[in-house]
Amino acid sequence: MRASEVLPANRVPGLMRRFRRRPAALVSLVLLLLLGALCLAAPLVARLLGTDAETIDLLGRFQPPSLAHPLGTDELGRDVLLRLLYGGRISLLVGIGGALFASAIGVGIGILSGWVGGPLDRFLMRVTDAVIALPLLPLLIVLAAVDLAKLGLPLAFAGGATASVVRIMVIVALFGWTTVARLARAATLSVKSREFVLAARAMGAPPARILRSHILPNVAAPVVVATTLSVGNVILAESVLSFLGLGIQPPLASWGTMLTNAQELIFGSPALAIWPGLSIFLTVLTFNLMGDGLQEALDPRQSRHI
Repeated sequence: MRASEVLPANRVPGLMRRFRRRPAALVSLVLLLLLGALCLAAPLVARLLGTDAETIDLLGRFQPPSLAHPLGTDELGRDVLLRLLYGGRISLLVGIGGALFASAIGVGIGILSGWVGGPLDRFLMRVTDAVIALPLLPLLIVLAAVDLAKLGLPLAFAGGATASVVRIMVIVALFGWTTVARLARAATLSVKSREFVLAARAMGAPPARILRSHILPNVAAPVVVATTLSVGNVILAESVLSFLGLGIQPPLASWGTMLTNAQELIFGSPALAIWPGLSIFLTVLTFNLMGDGLQEALDPRQSRHI
C-alpha cells in the first residue's frame, strides 16, 4: 500500500482534534449546521404555524411577535420567520454554490498552470492578475443588469426567478476563482518536485494518475480553507446585488431582498431590517471563523502539538 493512501486516513483524527481545540470555530460549525437545518425545515415550520411565506394578510400588517408569528409580520402581513428561513435557503445556496463553482474553476486553472508551467503558466497567471485588477462591484452590477433574453436564452428561463439565482452564482464564480487558482498553483509547484511524484513519473505513471493520487490530495487543504472563507464574500455580494434590485427576483426571497423591502420602513419597523441583516452578519462571521479554524487545523505545524 502506498504512503499516499495511508497518510490522509491517519491525519483525519488529528485534524478533528486540532479543530475541536478552536472553540470559536467549533461553535461556528454548530451554528451553521443549526442554521442550515432550520432553513431546510422551513416547510415543516410553515405547517406548524399554519401558513406559508407568501400568504398576504393586509389586515395583519406589522404584527408584533406572537405564537402565530414568532417574529411578527411584514408590510404585507407575511410571516417574517418563514420568509427569513426561505430567504436563507436562497442566500446559502448562492453562497455555497457560487463558492464551489469558483473553487472548481480556480483548482482547474491553478493545477494546469503549475503542472504544465512555461508559457501556459505565464499566460494563465497574467489572466489571473487581470481579473484581480478589475473593479469587482461595478462589474457585478453591470453584468447583473444584463437582460438574459437579449443574449438568446429562452424567455421562459430568462424571465424566471430561478435565472436570477443561477446568474448570480455564475457571475460571482467567474470573478471569484483567482485566490483558489493561486493557492492551487503554489501547492502544485511545491508537490510536483517532491520525491514521491518524481518516483511515480520514473515508474511510468500517467499524468492523470499522478494528478489524482498525489497533486489533488495536497491541493485540497488550502482550497478547502479558501472556499470556506469565500462563502461569506459570495453571500455579501448577493446581498448587495439584491439590495440594489439586481439580485434575486420575486417571488423568491433572500436576505438581501428582505433588506431591500425594509429600507423604507427602517424607522417604523426596524425589526424587518434587523432580522435579515443579523442573519447575514452571523452567517458571514461563522463561515469566516470556521475557515480560520480549518486553516489552523490543516496546518501541518499544528501536528507537533498533538
